[in-house]
Amino acid sequence: MSAHQNVAPSAASGEAEGLAALGYRQELRRGVGSFSSFAAGFSFVSILTTVFQLFGLGFGFGGAAFFWTWPLVFAGQMLVALNFAQLAAWWPVSGAIFQWSSRLAGRVFGWFTGWTMIVGQILTVAVAAVALQAVLPSIWNGFQIVGGSHADAAPTSATGAENAVLLGCVLLAVTTVVTILSVRLMALATSAGVVVELLGVSALVGLLFFLPKRSATVVLHTTGAAPGGSYLFAWLASALMAAYVLVGFDAAGELSEETRAPRRTTPKTIVRAVAVSGLGGGLLILAGLIAAPSLTDGNLATGGLAWVVSERFGAVLGRLLLCTVAVAVFACTLACQTAGARMVFSMARENALPFSGALAKVSPRTGTPIVASLVVGVGAVATLLVNIGQTALFTALSSLCIAMLYLAYLGVTGPLLLRRLTGWTSRWETTLDEDGAAVFGLGRFGVAVSAVAVLYQAAMVVNLLWPRAAVYDTTGHTWWLRYSAVLFIAASSAAGALYYAFSHRTHRVVAVLPAAGLEAA
Repeated sequence: MSAHQNVAPSAASGEAEGLAALGYRQELRRGVGSFSSFAAGFSFVSILTTVFQLFGLGFGFGGAAFFWTWPLVFAGQMLVALNFAQLAAWWPVSGAIFQWSSRLAGRVFGWFTGWTMIVGQILTVAVAAVALQAVLPSIWNGFQIVGGSHADAAPTSATGAENAVLLGCVLLAVTTVVTILSVRLMALATSAGVVVELLGVSALVGLLFFLPKRSATVVLHTTGAAPGGSYLFAWLASALMAAYVLVGFDAAGELSEETRAPRRTTPKTIVRAVAVSGLGGGLLILAGLIAAPSLTDGNLATGGLAWVVSERFGAVLGRLLLCTVAVAVFACTLACQTAGARMVFSMARENALPFSGALAKVSPRTGTPIVASLVVGVGAVATLLVNIGQTALFTALSSLCIAMLYLAYLGVTGPLLLRRLTGWTSRWETTLDEDGAAVFGLGRFGVAVSAVAVLYQAAMVVNLLWPRAAVYDTTGHTWWLRYSAVLFIAASSAAGALYYAFSHRTHRVVAVLPAAGLEAA
């Protein structure tokens, strides 16, 4: 492809023409600016939501030294984000993971990557919604509806897990309505949520550092770690928290068709979302460890950061700070659901999913894919309802959903590495943004960045899927629960394979991408 063909036509005649060059007409409304694009990625990551949700888990496994899983995961995910940023500049299309994988590896491989991503995103929406249980009962015990206000509200208790499902379903009803009504409303809600979250993180970190119980050298010790067994194994298990937090930055790419000047904007917002989350999350974890009243009485492992905030700041200030976390949970769930809906929409317009006609329809009134948004919302609710009574709700679903997202990410970075090694990607290095400037690129470091990213992701998938009883089976005696993540991924992949095979036998078109810029593998 010649250089002039890689110039984004939107530089002269609008984003609609730029999208048309990739084979699609403009249906979604472009109401997402630079900050809203950053907000989509940052809200999906949502350090307040996810750190508060799983801080206790990470500390319970690895003790204070679990902090070091954070820089490890941050470095690995930044490498992934750099690859995604370059792809977002080349192909700014909704359903980013599906689109990128299909264009790099062909339609069959791309379809399975997209299928894995959809399932993972629905699970992620469900897990984000139940994070309310880690916050609301600490603000007011009246939010502990199951068993009454005096019942055990710990997420890993029977009453806490059931109440988490109830609160999560209510939140999902609200976010589904917002995603349906308007992309502008969604962008405003996530942007407002990000502002509150940034203020909340800054306030929490600052206040906790001013109320130290111990020095920062606490992270050099394993105080609070689970007793017995190999510490390395426990430390690797504690990495689940960091792995769960630092995903979802690709949500900015999912909104490319709704973002103004996406070739210029989206790559920056993807990298910025990871960088800000990495810095803020690391400081928040360190501050919590320094300011916790105790590291050895068991409360930090069960109550997490919510316990630290309540104990250190008292009833009034503590609850006000926790309210910012509740806002972050809402914005996170909304961002996750929006990204999931766009993935469903993108695959459906390729006639790649059951009932594609309905799923690919964009409402002329709201400019949003209503049915796709409903499917993601209902799927997340169903996920929660199926897990009523499961005390491993938080740990098992968190580990499973992140493993599936990592697998989907591998479906992009793996083929990208192979394409880089063959020189295929050089044809896109001349792509220009909407202002006629060269788009984001990695230059001669592209192969190295991709190679290390792939190695990191593969290792983390194995770590996340490892059949740990403490993660997947808190009863300790149900073998299929311990292997539930592997079994679920195998079952969902088999279901996808059956559908794909059936769709071909009935001569349906599946994931046929536009010819512009595509060479099937």
